[in-house]
Amino acid sequence: MRNVWRNNEVQLEQLDQHVSRKVLAHMKNLMAVEVIYDIGGIGAEHAHPHEQVTYVIAGKFRFRVGADYHDITKGDSIYFPPDIIHGCICLEAGRLLDVFTPQREDFIKEDN
Repeated sequence: MRNVWRNNEVQLEQLDQHVSRKVLAHMKNLMAVEVIYDIGGIGAEHAHPHEQVTYVIAGKFRFRVGADYHDITKGDSIYFPPDIIHGCICLEAGRLLDVFTPQREDFIKEDN
């Protein structure tokens, strides 16, 4: 079983011109992902069967969770229940730490 994921060995994946991510530590029941946003970057609205907690490392974001909207900033965190529509827009460039349970199989690449 792998126990360490060194940041300089984790591939940065460019999702679009404003958003990139690194899949950090992950195993069957848990996953951590760092997402980097430029101002105006969008986390497209979507839903998935995983539970998710997002922690704001830096920046300011407006999140949709179901029918509600929340502005959150550095040090704040937000929870997304399974199967709820959610997404965000980056109001000030920043970084998020997304934690999923179970892991997002669709994020796993051969070299992660």
